[in-house]
Amino acid sequence: QVVESGGGVVQPGGSLRLSCSASGISLDDYVIGWFRQAPGRDREAVSCVNKENTTFYYKDSVKGRFTISRDSANNVVSLQMNNVLPLDSGDYYCVAASSTIIARNVCILDGIWGQGTQVTVSP
Repeated sequence: QVVESGGGVVQPGGSLRLSCSASGISLDDYVIGWFRQAPGRDREAVSCVNKENTTFYYKDSVKGRFTISRDSANNVVSLQMNNVLPLDSGDYYCVAASSTIIARNVCILDGIWGQGTQVTVSP
């Protein structure tokens, strides 16, 4: 089971830290992705990291603002979101992926999905 936490309401320019935790599996054994779905839009990859922690994908609009990181000791993968913008709003999902295509410019994953956590960026 994969569980997201850390969502909420934040003002533009603020920060949030999303966490992806798991029970029954080690996240170190999976490619991990953070995906976002805004109302009326398809789910899209925001950031992904490979198992070796050597390849990172970031959507162009979040580069320089978001950072994905693994905490192996606590079995958590976090998404640090800084300088957030209204376009960052949406439901954020974590996936522990068994089907993966990941490189610096692409992230296509499927696997064990969490239920999501909502992020709202609003003045």
